[in-house]
Amino acid sequence: MQPDVEAVAEQVFVALADPSRRGILAELAARGPATATDLADRLPITRQAIAKHLTLLTDAGLVTAEPGERRRVRYRLRSAPMQVAQQFLAAMARDWDQQLNALRDHLDE
Repeated sequence: MQPDVEAVAEQVFVALADPSRRGILAELAARGPATATDLADRLPITRQAIAKHLTLLTDAGLVTAEPGERRRVRYRLRSAPMQVAQQFLAAMARDWDQQLNALRDHLDE
């Protein structure tokens, strides 16, 4: 069963609304999997705040937690939810394009 595209897109948009979460995602995209401690060392955010943001990012499906060495959890970026959100936006853009083209045609008459 395919997840509800709009629900997935909404979770992605909520996750991306916060600049700290966008920073975490950018860091994971640039440097690969990392622990919350690694991310706190690289970003101007406390480890506790990073952990809370990672929970929301995990719930949105944008990162996945993997067991690491010595019981450390590493977080890895997942692109699938972002692709769903992009498809959602593309569909909305097509709808708007059709409506705007119809308006333009009507005004040209």
